Amino acid sequence: MLPFIDLQAQRLRLDGKIEAAVAEAVTGGAWVMGPQVRQFEADLAAFGRAKHALGCANGTDALALPLMAWGIGRGDAVFVPSFTFAATAEIVPWFDAEPVFIDVDARTYNMDPAHLEAAIEATKAEGRLTPRVVIAVDLFGQPADYPAIRAICDRHGLKLISDSAQGFGCTIGGEHPLKWADVTTTSFFPAKPLGCYGDGGAVLTDDDGLAQLMDSIRVHGKAVARDLDGRSFDHDPKYLNMRIGLNSRLDTIQAAVLIEKLKVFGQEIEWRNRIAARYNAGLRDHVSVVPDVPEGNISNWAQYTIEHPNRDALAAHLKEQGVPTAVYYPIPLHLQPAYEIYPRGPQGLPTTERLKEVVISLPMHADLDEATQDRIIAAVVSFKS
Repeated sequence: MLPFIDLQAQRLRLDGKIEAAVAEAVTGGAWVMGPQVRQFEADLAAFGRAKHALGCANGTDALALPLMAWGIGRGDAVFVPSFTFAATAEIVPWFDAEPVFIDVDARTYNMDPAHLEAAIEATKAEGRLTPRVVIAVDLFGQPADYPAIRAICDRHGLKLISDSAQGFGCTIGGEHPLKWADVTTTSFFPAKPLGCYGDGGAVLTDDDGLAQLMDSIRVHGKAVARDLDGRSFDHDPKYLNMRIGLNSRLDTIQAAVLIEKLKVFGQEIEWRNRIAARYNAGLRDHVSVVPDVPEGNISNWAQYTIEHPNRDALAAHLKEQGVPTAVYYPIPLHLQPAYEIYPRGPQGLPTTERLKEVVISLPMHADLDEATQDRIIAAVVSFKS
């Protein structure tokens, strides 16, 4: 069976650099919030064109940090797509707020701006919840329609989070999602395009005050510069707790891994786009839909996802051919037992409910060679439904 994502190929290509970086971090002994964390945060901010980047324990905590900083709580509505991983919605009930599920665009699989605005207006009209935040997801690697979503947020006075756990590195007209979002969050789970060797995450923002608050919250509500203004405290600021916080720090060893991976990340996005273009050329006439990235947008191709009317039979056929596949997401969040109690936008989520029956993802990673890709394409083409 071919690998779905070949992480070892990248490690071997980097020719010992990651192992050396890990050894240096271990020898250095600053295993929590060590110098590699600070270096990686600076490198990540530069890559993402952000004033601030803060590492944290995982991509889920990255979403929680701005919600905590903004004081999201009971009676608040946070608008999220249903066609995504549970983490996007999961963090909302942590704070007694409610997720409101939004349908996705049939072309990009990302949040549908028209349905978002209808849901905000319906929530306001009902009066039970106060709209506060929109979390747009860069699904499968391509950016959500941030110009349209930002305009909606501005009209209604809402904060905007770009959940770029899958899509970090994607751009619209050369601009990262943070140009429009208040915060961009990402995950460094190993299978992500920019992944570490365990769990990790980060938040990026241009807001100085918000960055300080999130820095405080990720370390148990420690005192930060804004808290110490006019106050004397001669000890470690982590022992002056100004607010309720979390323990959500990026490990030094993971930062060391990510420093090396970030150096080649831009080149890997180019390789992924070349691979995706070859997939599209080989499969366009043999499946219902191949991925479509709007002109001017760049995807990082976290996944290569097609549509097929006989998806499950295709998956079984490919398995027989030694080609692994994955289905994201067979049960959308609004239909999951944990989330079915929460509100949905007007007229339901028909696109999301259609996609769950037809989407299937093929192997995709930066080191996918042409011979292996041709084998995958041939296996799909040979399927007779």
